[in-house]
Amino acid sequence: MSADRRLGRRAVLGAGFAASVAALAGCGQDAPAATDGTPSPGASEGEAPLAAGGEDGGSAGLAAGSAGPSASGAAGQVLSAPYSAKLVDALKKYLVPTSDNPKHPGYAGAVVLVNAGGKVVTHAAVGDALRYGAGPVELPANKRVAMRPDSIFDVASVTKVFTTVLALQQVDRGKLDLSAPVAQYLPAFDGPGKAAVTVGMLLTHTSGLPVGPPIPETSKKPDVAARWEFILSLPLADGVAPGSLFRYTSLGLLLTQQILEKLTGKPLDQQVKSEITGPLGLRDTGFKPLGWLSAADKANRLVATDARTSRGLLRGTVHDDICNVLGGVAGSAGIFTTASDLSVIGLMLLGGGQYNGKRILSDAIVKQALTNHNAGLPATDVDRPNRSSTHGLGLELDQPWFMGRLASPGSFGHTGFTGCELVVDPRRKLVLVLLTNRAHPNWNWANPDPTRVAIANIIADGS
Repeated sequence: MSADRRLGRRAVLGAGFAASVAALAGCGQDAPAATDGTPSPGASEGEAPLAAGGEDGGSAGLAAGSAGPSASGAAGQVLSAPYSAKLVDALKKYLVPTSDNPKHPGYAGAVVLVNAGGKVVTHAAVGDALRYGAGPVELPANKRVAMRPDSIFDVASVTKVFTTVLALQQVDRGKLDLSAPVAQYLPAFDGPGKAAVTVGMLLTHTSGLPVGPPIPETSKKPDVAARWEFILSLPLADGVAPGSLFRYTSLGLLLTQQILEKLTGKPLDQQVKSEITGPLGLRDTGFKPLGWLSAADKANRLVATDARTSRGLLRGTVHDDICNVLGGVAGSAGIFTTASDLSVIGLMLLGGGQYNGKRILSDAIVKQALTNHNAGLPATDVDRPNRSSTHGLGLELDQPWFMGRLASPGSFGHTGFTGCELVVDPRRKLVLVLLTNRAHPNWNWANPDPTRVAIANIIADGS
């Protein structure tokens, strides 16, 4: 087995971090100017303040705030399911160190939303959206920002679901062929074995590509265009034939982004707005939120991630290093959203491509996306050795490592490195969104999977 096949995503990030922080610190100059692909016009510009003064951290109980269309009650909380109180208690448990993670809390704060049978039955927030300043240093209570039901999170790889939806739309329109070679759309995707890589393999993580672009080498390229050229030139992993192995990789969705931008002539962020968030009415979802959020929302709703990088505290700036050096927009990471907005994506897929009377995907392509395309294939993931190859088009299928007892042959969803997830259980007509800021202030502090499984199991056992 090659070294690349043994290398996990956390190992890649850890190895690349020290070598890349200096390059990352100056990469903001390559970010493109704001386009019209933003969720709402007229928002104020500028950086998010470190904290909103005078707010309690909220870790002692539920945080107040509005929850958009799913709000119920003055505080925006919905606690009508028999298991709602258990979910809140479980989320509070990880606000402090536990026996299986004794040195650090699991996260500073979290939001959970459960929609069952088309109705929001739980929507709650605990802890802090901002607890640490750069260093990291723990902030005093009056400098922290309480988590709210409508807090806006960097959902990391959950972005891949949005990119997948855009790709499926192009399949619906006859402009994208999943069985076609990637090189048919991207001639620069050239090299030994790469002619056998199809578009479908990018979405099923069976392309044979490495787990992701190397951070230091990518960062050293002089501009965004050169970084994309480098990504397209990356070779397949040693000894891995396309279609022979499932290995989760961000490269597949980065290449999908390039295909979509070539097909449509539009940047990915504009496509997300015109094809997904606009039609579905999602006003709190998009890339680079510092460009479209109001000053009040930047202060009170943005959830912080890392607080120890050369970029300082990350709050409203993407956590993912590769997305950052690509200007903040990537097919693999970069979306910021709320639990309410993300639940709509789950409801749309649960509804066979439509939500609230608006169809954005055909029922046929949704069924194809939710079919296991990797039957019989081995899987490799050193971080999660029990992970199976079961995967649809851009969506994880039947994965107990994050779905717990909600996992079944029909269940689907996706996770994000920052501690976020979307889980859909068609048996129960249920959508679960769990958003945590486990990367605040340091993603090495805790494994997000125990929380994911605990929350899923409470719902499964109580519904």
